[in-house]
Amino acid sequence: MRRLWITFTLIMVASFLVLGWIGTRIYQEMPPIPEQFVTTDGQTLIGSGEITAGQNVWQSMGGMEVGSIWGHGSYVAPDWTADWLHREAVFILDQWAKSDHDSEFEKLDNEQQAQLVARLTKLFHTNTYDSATGTVTIDPIRVEAFNSNLAHYTEVFSTGNSDYAIPAGAVSDPDRLRKLSAFFFWSAWAAGTDRPNDISTYTNNWPHEPLIGNRPTGDTIVWTGVSIIMLLAGISAMAWWYASKRSEEEEPIPPESDPLALWEATPSQRATIKYFWVVSALILVQMLLGVVTAHYGVEGDGFYGFPLSDWLPYSVSRTWHVQMGLFWIATAWLAAGLFIGPLVSGEEPKGQRLGVNVLFGALLLVVVGSLTGEWLSIHNKLSDTVSFYLGHQGYEYVDLGRVWQIALMVGLLLWLVLMIRVLLPALRKTGEAKQLVALLAVATGAIALFYGAGLTWGQHTHLSMVEYWRWWVVHLWVEGFFEVFATTVIAFIFMRLNLIRPGVAAAAALLSATIFLSGGIIGTCHHLYFSGTPTVALVWGSVFSALEVVPLVLVGFDATEDLRRSRKSPWVQRYKWPIYFFVSVAFWNMVGAGLFGFMINPPIALYYMQGLNTTPLHGHSALFGVYGMLGIGLMLICLRVLIPGKEWKDGLLRFSFWSLNGGLMAMCLLSLLPVGLLQTNASVQHSYWYARSPEFMQTDLMQTLRWMRVPGDTVFFLGAVALVLFVAGLKTGHSFKKANES
Repeated sequence: MRRLWITFTLIMVASFLVLGWIGTRIYQEMPPIPEQFVTTDGQTLIGSGEITAGQNVWQSMGGMEVGSIWGHGSYVAPDWTADWLHREAVFILDQWAKSDHDSEFEKLDNEQQAQLVARLTKLFHTNTYDSATGTVTIDPIRVEAFNSNLAHYTEVFSTGNSDYAIPAGAVSDPDRLRKLSAFFFWSAWAAGTDRPNDISTYTNNWPHEPLIGNRPTGDTIVWTGVSIIMLLAGISAMAWWYASKRSEEEEPIPPESDPLALWEATPSQRATIKYFWVVSALILVQMLLGVVTAHYGVEGDGFYGFPLSDWLPYSVSRTWHVQMGLFWIATAWLAAGLFIGPLVSGEEPKGQRLGVNVLFGALLLVVVGSLTGEWLSIHNKLSDTVSFYLGHQGYEYVDLGRVWQIALMVGLLLWLVLMIRVLLPALRKTGEAKQLVALLAVATGAIALFYGAGLTWGQHTHLSMVEYWRWWVVHLWVEGFFEVFATTVIAFIFMRLNLIRPGVAAAAALLSATIFLSGGIIGTCHHLYFSGTPTVALVWGSVFSALEVVPLVLVGFDATEDLRRSRKSPWVQRYKWPIYFFVSVAFWNMVGAGLFGFMINPPIALYYMQGLNTTPLHGHSALFGVYGMLGIGLMLICLRVLIPGKEWKDGLLRFSFWSLNGGLMAMCLLSLLPVGLLQTNASVQHSYWYARSPEFMQTDLMQTLRWMRVPGDTVFFLGAVALVLFVAGLKTGHSFKKANES
């Protein structure tokens, strides 16, 4: 164990040193925000502070929940970077075609078009930024293009656009519209302008746009090959090691009866039950919001004819859908930690129940306050500054206003205190189980503290740095340390049931955490390939994101072990459905996080796929398939121990389990995957702009495939309803078997 702890510590330290160094490189080489854009004949197009002010307008209207910037965000509206870039390019080419050939660009022959495209490529890619004055000098024709795009976006945001699911009045003030357009223009300028002394743009030539010569860089192609080689090498090494080191130690003979059947719940454990009622309610509401959000893709201004967007526009429904998913999953995990704490130590410190109740109130305040603030912000009830603090920050997964974010951080610190004080007695004891308790304490501390990365940016922070820190929260906090916490908790549960020896459980959990984080920490950079970051992020991210997948291809062994343990003794059947949910976690880890994740992770794949429906394919199958199923499994384990004396009816749970998993798979295979692959083909064949455009997405085939979400979504939703009914039945009694039932 000592060697494992040393290895774990060294990997953590080395990985964070590399990730921190990459962060400094991003800060040094991110696209500049010029003081002004001035034409060669002296016109000032954009003045000081307008770009940052435009970023704040974008944030307050929903930010990444209304289209995307640099590929990060939602999927119904366009990517504003690619959209602006394409529209500006088309405008300039048409103007040149009229002046030089008295014709439209599309009607020119290939040679004439090629000449104008080469001229436009030089115009866009030439970097005229003067760092001494903070000025970018541009051709006057780009002012004309800016005004043309400004007119287009004024119509989109003031009068609405059903293809984009943007309601009328999203932004109507002319000054705010101009600043918003300035921000879009800057993001496109960074995507089309070469770095100093380089032949690729600030976004590594993303998006694919042949009209200005944006194509994959050599680094994008080469490091894709390296990442695939690393994946194959990692899988080979992992399989070899697993085959040679797999323990031959016999597992303990399970006891004749459930070791936890006579456990008397402590006051703090009984206090956690209300967390699970809230989790159940949030699951149902999140599913309903998911139905509405998905429907906006085919009917952007209503819900089967009802003008729902007047009260609940797409940007609100998607924000709430994402936020509630995170809220209920996190609440389930936090409650599971609080419940399991006394099981770990065998005792409960004084005042623990009060702390659990205070934390519950704090979490409710954050949920209600943040959702209300987001609605007010998107409906233009708050100023841009107030919106940042109380409304909508505009950054996906961390949408909640800064005040609510701080309140959540305080709640997590309170949870950390509650967890550590209940774990301390177990940490003071000797024995094999102490190592597992220590890892649980480390994971608990990481969960509480690493959310603080979301507090590192301010209202006016550069977008590249926001993206760097945002993915610390999304990738490291959610996908990293929650994974370690879950692995440890599951190992402890099986140990507490005497289905695995303490030493084996501790070693397995620590080894799993070490292997996962060895790729996962630096692998955070695979989200940052095209976010205004230097090539160093692409290099490190491509290699280590491939290594992230390595342990996921062998999770089938863990799933098999879990199934085998569930059948070792008749009394273990009491935990059948929680264990089955743990098994589904292993399946979706392999498929959703591994297969669908690596499908979009290599640089060349993400170059064409970023922000297409291949992203929610990975997102839904990994976030719900892994973390959602795990949250449900943990909730059911806690409820089983909390109410030990009665046998459960398993009809609703059986239906829920198979419906949730079957519905999620149908959603992925019938709609998200084919839509994403067809979009990818369009992105490769034409341009990224075209793959996201209404011209492509509103075709009959694409609309049919989007409607094909209905069967899977329906089955999925019914599974959630069955789960909620079962949990409610634990309160009303209808989920328990009667005395005469076998």
